[in-house]
Formats: sequence, C-alpha cells, structure tokens
Amino acid sequence: MIYVVKSGDSLYSIANRFNVNAANLATLNELKDPDVLVIGQTLVIPGAPDPSRPTIESNAYVEWYTERPAQSLLDEVKKRGPLLTYMMPFSYDVKRDGSLTPLNWNGLEQIAADENIIAAIVISNIEDGAFSDTLTQSIFADPAIQYKLIQNILAEAKAKNAKDIHVDFEYLRKEDRQAYVDFLKKLKEAAKGLALSVALAPKTSATQVGKWYEGHDYKQIGEVADFVVIMTYEWGYSGGPPMAVSPIGPVREVLTYALTEIPGNKIMMGQNLYGYDWTLPFKVGNPNAKALSPKQAIELARERNAAISYDTKSQAPYFNYWLDGKEHVVWFEDARSINAKFELIKELGLRGISYWHIGFPFPQNWLLLNELFQVKKVQS
Repeated sequence: MIYVVKSGDSLYSIANRFNVNAANLATLNELKDPDVLVIGQTLVIPGAPDPSRPTIESNAYVEWYTERPAQSLLDEVKKRGPLLTYMMPFSYDVKRDGSLTPLNWNGLEQIAADENIIAAIVISNIEDGAFSDTLTQSIFADPAIQYKLIQNILAEAKAKNAKDIHVDFEYLRKEDRQAYVDFLKKLKEAAKGLALSVALAPKTSATQVGKWYEGHDYKQIGEVADFVVIMTYEWGYSGGPPMAVSPIGPVREVLTYALTEIPGNKIMMGQNLYGYDWTLPFKVGNPNAKALSPKQAIELARERNAAISYDTKSQAPYFNYWLDGKEHVVWFEDARSINAKFELIKELGLRGISYWHIGFPFPQNWLLLNELFQVKKVQS
C-alpha cells in the first residue's frame, strides 16, 4: 500500500502504525536519510503480492553518454533484472551507407542472459545528435542500402544474442509514411525467428498534424510489429513550460486512440523514470529544465525544506522551492502517479510498460510493479 507522509510523522511512527520493521521500510524505499521525511513524500508499505495478480511484460531502455555504460548503470540493470522482460540499449544510430554506429554494451548482454531478459538491438535515425528525416529519406529511397542495413542489424543481433529488433525512427517526413511501413516489412521478413518492435509517437488520431506524428501509421505498423512502445511522456519537457511529464489525461487519450488501431496485447505504455526542475518564471529561451530522478527530487525537497503537493488532475506530484533568489518548480513521479499508470494498464488490457530509462532511480516503481503484476519472463 501507499502512505503519504504528514506533518509529525517519523519513519518509526509509520512503521509502528503498519506493524512493519522501520529499517526494512527504509531499505525497501531506498531512503537516503530515514530520520528526515518530507511532508507529501510517499512510502510503499511492503505487503505480500497477490499470487493471482495479472501478468504483463516490462521493458527498460538503457542509455549512457560515455564510451560504455558505467558499473553503476550495469548494477542498476542487474538489480531490476528480475522485473524486466526486455532490455533495450539505446542506440545504434543508422548511417547513410547502411552501417551502424558502434555501441559498447560493456557486459549488458551477459546480464541479460543471467537474468533471463530479452535483449534488443535498438536502431535510431539520430544523426549529429538529432533525429534526421533526410537520413531516413535517403535509406528508404535505396533498396541496396536497406539490404545492407538489415544485414548489419541481423549480424549485431547474432553477436549480442538479441531476440528483438527495436526500431525508433522519429520525426519522419509525412511523405515517407508508407516507405517506413515497407521498410519494416522487409526487416520483419529478413529477421525470421526474431521479434520486431517499434517506438511510436503519442498520437490521438490518424490525421494528427505535426512532424513527430505524421510519419507513423499506427494501424499498418501495428500489423507488422510484434509489439509497439508508445512514447506517452514528454508533455512536460525540458524546453517547455512546467507541467507533469506524463499527465494521466493525455496518456489515456493517446492509449484510447491506439486501441482503435492496434490490439491491446501489442501495446506497451511508455513511462518516464524522471521529472524536471524548472526555473520560474518560465520564458521561451530560458535555460532548459534539469532532469532528475524521483529519488533526487525527494532529496532536493528535503534539502530545501519544501512540502510536496499532488495534482489530482494530472496525477503527479510537484513542489516549489527557492535558490539564489529564484523560484523553482519540480514535477516528478511518485508511488501515487505510477500506481495511476499501473491501474490504467489493467483497465485497458495492455501488453505492459516500457521505461525511459534505467539510470533514474525510482525504487517505489519497482516495489509496486512487483506487488501489482507478475512480470513475464520468456523461457530460454
């Protein structure tokens, strides 16, 4: 169950109230300083999972910004391994000649094998640090380059013992909508014995206007792919005005539309493992908001003596604080917000959940995931 800290509470008073061990409660919730709680902070009170709870699949993208993933990131993947069906190292950037940028996994493939996680080869159309529509346009126009690219993908899948190929082509030209579907069909045909999954922009209609949306045909991609990951996050984003990153209303709207085009057993709901810290007042051109994990958000609220509020409309926590004469607002995730998403998965009968991305500590998420669901493990 979820408990919201109130004025006058201590870890020990909460533990006594629910007849649990205080030290165990602190360890499970990964509290940095158990002696100082924040008003509005959530704690997950441990309980025995229901053996009849529904089964879903879970995925986590794994991203790093160095030559190879740090040991701390490897440790986090291993720690969360029992609750992961898939692991997606991000990403192999596609080149115009059909080759792939190298990606040093630094042993992630062995962790996947040890924890019975399906590893995926993730390919993206990132070029010079941004998604490129001219890159994909050039690939879609050249069958020889497509063939070379597909062969390189299959070779990398074999080398890493990956059983899923995941395509994340974003910001495509609307004129390339059908060409993208045709490419996915070629890839699917060549990759027999492997699963094909695709990342999709969060659309609310087939005719939605906008560069992020127009190149993704939900119906046709849903027919080709074994499953899709819908990126239901980034309403609140680093360069935009402060708000919840994945407010429940817009998330529901996207998934409700998706279900009119794609079967629920093929849909994985995207979920952010992070929030943002904005400097106020927000103005276009301000420095981008800083990303932070839910664990970091709680620590920041404690340091700044800020009480946490909860917006029931968006189903997301937030707090304000002052630093160096400037006001800040932080929107993030907690046990209540992720529980709302879990309930939505149950209600809509979705395949599961996909996290962006491992590396942002959110201990309550994993506690509730285990409590509310059985996570499917594909037998080797």
